[in-house]
Amino acid sequence: MEFSTRTKVVSAYLLCTLIWGTTWFSIRVTIAPGGFPTYEAAALRFSIAVVVIVLLAPGGIFGLRQRLGAQLGWLSVAGLVNALSYGLLYKGEESVTGSVAAVLYGSLPLVAAFGAAATRSEKTSRGQVFGALIALAGITMLFWDRLHVSRQQAAGMALVLAAVGANASYLVIFRRKVRGAHSMAATGVFLAATGAGLWCFSLLRGWQPLPWPLPAKPALALLYLGVAGTVVTFACYLYLLRHVSVVTASTIIIAESVIALAIDRAWEREFSLGALAYVGAAMTLAGFLVSILVKPEEWHT
Repeated sequence: MEFSTRTKVVSAYLLCTLIWGTTWFSIRVTIAPGGFPTYEAAALRFSIAVVVIVLLAPGGIFGLRQRLGAQLGWLSVAGLVNALSYGLLYKGEESVTGSVAAVLYGSLPLVAAFGAAATRSEKTSRGQVFGALIALAGITMLFWDRLHVSRQQAAGMALVLAAVGANASYLVIFRRKVRGAHSMAATGVFLAATGAGLWCFSLLRGWQPLPWPLPAKPALALLYLGVAGTVVTFACYLYLLRHVSVVTASTIIIAESVIALAIDRAWEREFSLGALAYVGAAMTLAGFLVSILVKPEEWHT
């Protein structure tokens, strides 16, 4: 039975949304006290993903130059930029909950849109500008709420926002330089470069020993992040980037933010958000939704 491009795109979109909606909390579990050191946890996540890809498609590690051509170098560059993004994100999640990080990452569609416009990959509409202003007001409210809780949480938010900028940069690279790349080969190279970059961050900061024996919950969360949260989702995401615009693919964050908020409400009650933070989160996501509804994207086949 052959599925249409639209069916595959919708399936990939839903998988990314559902899985990534749970990864924000999983990161917190992985790097919680008694768990794994922050940068090492991020590096291990992508290392596990690369091992899984090699085991699933051992032939894929040979002939990469023939499969990817000039895209091999751009995939490596994008992976290193992604390493910077995840290094900042993991560091930020030391002090902010997964839901706060997810909502802040909701600025990705607009940052990606303006980045694409700046590089002339795509046009930016007035609706996106209007949505950005609403979202900025929401982020300001969220930031103000967390600043009143502690300066550490405010600093964590700043790190997550910096991660968003790095994330948007590699999306532009994908859109302009690696269209049509072989999905599994592209995913493998991209994730390997990300893992290598994160190991470099770990070594530059000073190696932190891994816990032994392995703590059960952090280890299971790490395995989940490596397989479902990385191999499955990034393969789906790279497929999406070949068939829809950067802005459309980036809107995944809106639905996953809602999932992350629900999970944190149930499991991170000691870090519960205040009323102002929930209003800010709602405004932030509403801003991104406005930017999409004013100018809906079309499917590319």
